[in-house]
Amino acid sequence: MTGLVLKLGPRERVLVNGAVIENGDRRSRISIVTPNANILRLRDAIHPEEVNTPVRRVCYIAQLVLSGDAEPDEAKPQLLRGIEQLSQVLTDVDSRKLLTNATDSVLSAQFYQALKTLRGLLPREERLMATGLT
Repeated sequence: MTGLVLKLGPRERVLVNGAVIENGDRRSRISIVTPNANILRLRDAIHPEEVNTPVRRVCYIAQLVLSGDAEPDEAKPQLLRGIEQLSQVLTDVDSRKLLTNATDSVLSAQFYQALKTLRGLLPREERLMATGLT
């Protein structure tokens, strides 16, 4: 059986196709077998007031699709445009690889995977912002 496996801590919340689900008192493991289900761990969610950098803005668009607050067909061009803009600034090999993977995920409507990949750029962006190189 393939699919996404969520390992949840006690009382951890996750958004599944727009519904908030809270785990019980013990750690658990849940297999999501429905393809293309929209999943978002609420501990990983970016809140609107935190959308204050270029990478966070692109991540937030993907997150809106997963939460059901944006239509995939409307978000896809915005995501691709945002990724393209990031690729003009983040030109190192590792960033390029992540941006290419994110693009591929968006093109195949795999928004969870796109968000997961884009989040990999957050530490790099934070370091660049701290040094004033962006």
